[in-house]
Amino acid sequence: MNNYISVGKILNFHGVKGEAKVGYSKSQRDFMESLDVVYLLKDNNYVKKVVKSVKFNNKFAIIKFDGIDSVNDIVEYKNCLIFVLEDDIRKKLDEDEFLIDELVGMEVFVADRLAGTVIGVSNNGANDLLTIKSSSGKICLVPFVKAIVPCVDIKAKSIIVEDIKGLIE
Repeated sequence: MNNYISVGKILNFHGVKGEAKVGYSKSQRDFMESLDVVYLLKDNNYVKKVVKSVKFNNKFAIIKFDGIDSVNDIVEYKNCLIFVLEDDIRKKLDEDEFLIDELVGMEVFVADRLAGTVIGVSNNGANDLLTIKSSSGKICLVPFVKAIVPCVDIKAKSIIVEDIKGLIE
């Protein structure tokens, strides 16, 4: 069974040659450029589409799909989510890159003590942030950078965070 991961959404058409205006996470620009095959979720079915080209403007990706050559062809996919196969994403991840769903739920340790649990991941434009619910119940944002988060162990479902006063309370 295939696992699909959402990477964007077709917001509208762009121009008259069947290009799609796509909303996506700005931190994923390089990944979007590397897309070869995607799946559009239309009427609860995943429709496979080959990506012919990807370019960018200020706010959106502009994607051209093989076989979609007019406004009439692309408009039927307006508001469709764009997915890729999880296995395809994993092949493109660097050693120190992770999927958000892998991180959420992981235990966070500071100086060998359980400090909390990851409840989300966001991006502030400069880097990713781990949203951690501390053992005391407070919500803390921790920059997800190697200097602060030196170890992520997917198998053990644990993350080690440097002991910085006031970071996780």
